[in-house]
Amino acid sequence: MKNYLIISGLALASVFASCSDFADDFLTTESPSSLDEAKIFSTPGLAAGAVDGIKIPFGDTESYRGRFLPWYGMNTDTEWYNSSESTSNDKADLATYDAKPNNSEMNKVTNVWATGMYAGIERANICIRGLRTYGNPTPGSELGYLLGESLTLRAVYYADLLKAWGDVPARFEPITPETVYLPKSSRDIIYKQIIADLGEAETLVPWPNGNAATSSVERVNKAFVKGLRAKLALAASGYQQYPDGVRRSNDPELTVQKMYTLALQECRDVINSGTAKLEPSFEGLWKKYNQENTAAGGESLWEIPFGAGRGRMLFTFAVNHTNVDQYQANGSNKGGQGGPLPTVFYDYDVKDLRRDVTCVPYKWGAPSSTVLTNGFPTAKQELGALNRWYFGKYRYEWMNRRVTSTNDDGVNKMYMRYGEVLLMAAETANELEGPSAAAVYLKMLRKRAFSAEDQAVKVDAYINSLSSKTAMFNAIVREQEFEFTGEMERKQALIRWNLLGTKMAEAKLAMTDLKNRTGAYADVPSVLYYKYAPDNVSLIIYGLNRGEFNDPGAGYTSFAWTTLSDSKISSLYRNNPDTKQFWPIWQVFLDSSNGLLVNDYGY
Repeated sequence: MKNYLIISGLALASVFASCSDFADDFLTTESPSSLDEAKIFSTPGLAAGAVDGIKIPFGDTESYRGRFLPWYGMNTDTEWYNSSESTSNDKADLATYDAKPNNSEMNKVTNVWATGMYAGIERANICIRGLRTYGNPTPGSELGYLLGESLTLRAVYYADLLKAWGDVPARFEPITPETVYLPKSSRDIIYKQIIADLGEAETLVPWPNGNAATSSVERVNKAFVKGLRAKLALAASGYQQYPDGVRRSNDPELTVQKMYTLALQECRDVINSGTAKLEPSFEGLWKKYNQENTAAGGESLWEIPFGAGRGRMLFTFAVNHTNVDQYQANGSNKGGQGGPLPTVFYDYDVKDLRRDVTCVPYKWGAPSSTVLTNGFPTAKQELGALNRWYFGKYRYEWMNRRVTSTNDDGVNKMYMRYGEVLLMAAETANELEGPSAAAVYLKMLRKRAFSAEDQAVKVDAYINSLSSKTAMFNAIVREQEFEFTGEMERKQALIRWNLLGTKMAEAKLAMTDLKNRTGAYADVPSVLYYKYAPDNVSLIIYGLNRGEFNDPGAGYTSFAWTTLSDSKISSLYRNNPDTKQFWPIWQVFLDSSNGLLVNDYGY
């Protein structure tokens, strides 16, 4: 334990040293001796403790837990911050492509940039160096697994740095006095390094359930490593903003041909391994997630692990709970900060089983102090507003425990799931081999979305109609919306497809049509009718589906379904998203970079 704390402390000290306030402290910090490192990284138990320390920054207050996960990914053509129109603080700026370097939510030394991502990278660098120097990490050995896990966790941190900031400093060795200050590196260099690292890692870690560690999705496994490598290959070869505009990489090693070939092989390896699979039911997948079932071998490939008092996945994204009730005890207005655009529900096929799981039109209202459920005040479902839907994938009511932490829920972040592997396989197969090769993977994903009696039309006939590469690609873009809305995967996908600005503009037009009940939304009712089910808690709603205009009769109460203003619609983005694909580096890090860091991309 003493040695583990030395390593963890050194990692934190050296990351803080990247800011001038901490530089003097770092330069006078005594490093552990080579004997200490030799002991730690040649002893599996001690090394495992050090590698576990790489994950600690995920849960820091202003790291992934409270800054990156709640904010990166909104707004897109399917998801938004439900208060995007707000000007009362700087939160909306982060979502509406209007972030400034002095953003009050982010412009802190304790921000995810330093104490999250670069802290995790430094911890990983120390472990990688130690394991290579002292551990003899070979495939099949415990120390080999730990090296593979360290390489993978470092790649995760870099993957998120790249998608949020573009070009960033590259640190692949522990910090020394000479490397305290570094300028940005080309993202191409970083992409090539972490793709190569994951190629090594996949030789060192087993498939899910291949050893004790990989029985849980809180530890990395070969299926996740390969899936992440495929995703990074697509990102590296895709479109993204550079100082000279939106384009693909010019690096000859990161061409579409090379990267898509790599990604397709990695995805096929995962699919052919049989070690992961789609959950039979889409609703069952999300119930399993909310019930915190972390057993490997299902759909979840890897999750960022949070303790019960850390993490804000439900706190941020769940169906809103107005106050303490039978499902959660952590205070008022939990969940509901983000939600699907009001058009998304109507974009689904009415028979798509994913629709009602993803898009929820109600919240949990003020609980009754006289009606108790298991001794707690009972809340009932209440209709909200057309402009404020909620993500139904995250639900306190599906948990097996009652959340009591004041500001956290402890539910993991599902970082990658098997469904994404199938969709990447479809995309890359279509590009390289044509639509017939892609069809098999798209069919696997879409089949789960429809009942058996609907599959002949909604799956087989639909996929058979996609006879060109363009038609298949457009179908994949659409399927990504239906499958992943609410998971904050859309933004990076739209960027690499060079569709971000186009799709965002289309979303504003679509919401305007919905507001006016014109165009593609002319048959959406303006009045809902509701009553309560026999449990007197759950709503029965008529009028949500297109064409449901008639009053269903006695027992129902009418509800106006029209609240969607032009100002709300315009708040989806304040600047052209294609000129603000990345966040700026926050001012505190610019000021402490010895003049080496600058903001590009229009900031």
